[in-house]
Amino acid sequence: MAPSGGDVRLVEGDPGAPPDLAILLPEDRVPWAGHSGAYATPQVMAEIETHQTTIVFCNTRGLCELIFQELWNANELKLPIGIHHGSLDIEARRKVENAMADGRIRALVATASLDLGVDWGNVDCVIQMGAPKGSSRLLQRIGRANHRLDEPSEAILVPGNRFEYLEALAAYDAIQEGVLDGEPFRAGGLDVLAQHIMACACADAFDEAQLLAEIRSAHQYADLTPETFARLLDFIATGGYALRAYDRFRRLTKGKDGLWRVTHPQFIAQHRLNAGIIVDTPMLDVRFKNGRRLGQLDEYFAASLMPGDTFAFSGMSLEVERTDGTDLIVRATTKKARIPSYMGA
Repeated sequence: MAPSGGDVRLVEGDPGAPPDLAILLPEDRVPWAGHSGAYATPQVMAEIETHQTTIVFCNTRGLCELIFQELWNANELKLPIGIHHGSLDIEARRKVENAMADGRIRALVATASLDLGVDWGNVDCVIQMGAPKGSSRLLQRIGRANHRLDEPSEAILVPGNRFEYLEALAAYDAIQEGVLDGEPFRAGGLDVLAQHIMACACADAFDEAQLLAEIRSAHQYADLTPETFARLLDFIATGGYALRAYDRFRRLTKGKDGLWRVTHPQFIAQHRLNAGIIVDTPMLDVRFKNGRRLGQLDEYFAASLMPGDTFAFSGMSLEVERTDGTDLIVRATTKKARIPSYMGA
């Protein structure tokens, strides 16, 4: 792990009591298709009824809304159930988090928004809906239950179909054997490096050799060759072989002192305003007519909605009234809703 290739020491903490993990088998057969695990709603609801507080993890926001609706419809005892994912308004998320901390909710349907930083002592069961997506991620989620070293965390896996049952079984075996999966090492991306070089130029003039040495001190770029660095620097400075004929792509120039500088202040402003490699998904605010904000919805999904259409969001069925600029105006309805199309957790 050291950039120099030297020896390192790996320190591992005591993992505590092994988790109490089980794979839910339905009364009927596990279906061949589907990824929701909704077929097991009655059994999931039964587990919620027999535990103090349960977190039901889902892999996507859309699935989170679907499972919440399924559980709510099966909730004959009228137990308080909440929903939590990244598209909901922050006030709504804080409200349900406080309710969980105070023990006022029996179950919370959530996404990866609750994977980390959660320490609710009253949570005694975790249910994973759908494929676990690896033993490390699953173990992280399992740890939300009985968040103490001396007590085993109880968790139940609900595979969405027969193939996901095999994935759940593999994750189960890996956790029992203490085998954790990890991200394989990948060399640093050149797109990230190009932006870093431009950012350095925006800060001050730089020496090519010194910057290369600094970059190679990072583990991901330890094997970066001078030839690759030179080609990348040429691309930033001139636009490369395809764009070097256009002056607007001449961002950097090398001075008589051997230092590289930005050719015009406009390039500094452009870089600082547009830095980053992750493209945000366009979103619309979901609001009631009185202005109350419920959260955000994918613009591409919202564009498919017409006045009168219904969808599930924030644990409610909503009917579209109109689109007002960047706001989607809705009202609560008892009509059957379809599930939003979400990106992220």
